[in-house]
Amino acid sequence: MTTLPTVLDLGYSLCPNDTFIFHALHAGLVPAPLPVREVLEDVQTLNDWAVTGRLPMTKISYRAYFEVMDTYVALRSGGALGRGVGPLIVTRGDVEDLNGRTVISPGALTTAELLLRLVFPQVQVVRARYDEIMPAVARGELGGQRVDAGLIIHESRFTYPQHGLHKRLDLGAWWEGETGLPLPLGAILVRRDLPHDLQGQLNEAVRQSLEYAYAHPQASKAYVRQHAAELSEEVMQAHIDLYVNAFSLDVGEEGERAVQELHRRAVAAGAVAPSALPLFVR
Repeated sequence: MTTLPTVLDLGYSLCPNDTFIFHALHAGLVPAPLPVREVLEDVQTLNDWAVTGRLPMTKISYRAYFEVMDTYVALRSGGALGRGVGPLIVTRGDVEDLNGRTVISPGALTTAELLLRLVFPQVQVVRARYDEIMPAVARGELGGQRVDAGLIIHESRFTYPQHGLHKRLDLGAWWEGETGLPLPLGAILVRRDLPHDLQGQLNEAVRQSLEYAYAHPQASKAYVRQHAAELSEEVMQAHIDLYVNAFSLDVGEEGERAVQELHRRAVAAGAVAPSALPLFVR
């Protein structure tokens, strides 16, 4: 039998959408079955940690989720799905076909890299932290290796022109054109060994945290700004407006279909193994 923790470690990123969603839960402003302790890391680190089941509750890329479904199940609330939210491929100049070219990715287990490989199966990939990608593309090299393009996520979607870069492809737009579905980016997971009723209570706590954020928009401002200090108020708000939406309150039937389709394509591409486990907490 699983021994319940006295404090629940919750991993999420420093990005404005996550700090906006989880501020009320972290601050104890909404009911929760257990006290919550923030663990702030970049998403790729959280992806890597999930492979070992390090945290009982964590933000993760949907691509990474497909690797750890035996250990975790996704909550219906708190995730990032939507339209017009996809990662971008950026370049210094015109580059038509990226097959055989070198692209910087923010991580092997990111949804962004999965989409890149679905579009350009012969792409060559090197990896760096997401905030190191645009400067490297602007230089044309990473660690002395030539790079032709970068795969950017998070707030980089709003700031890449400042680095003199050009959009080669919006992978979200590609996905929507292919499937007609919203793009699944990130999910909030809980370990499957937690009691089922606790999983449901945590889902409700996350939903209430987001509802509180919407009802009290000034309450989370300082917390969001603290962890996104390099961003302007306008960029922080644009980030929240883009990545936090109705799917964040509840993934819904359409969101479930989108995640199922992403999983199906990942399996078909040989990127992940098939699984019959339920994708979401019931």
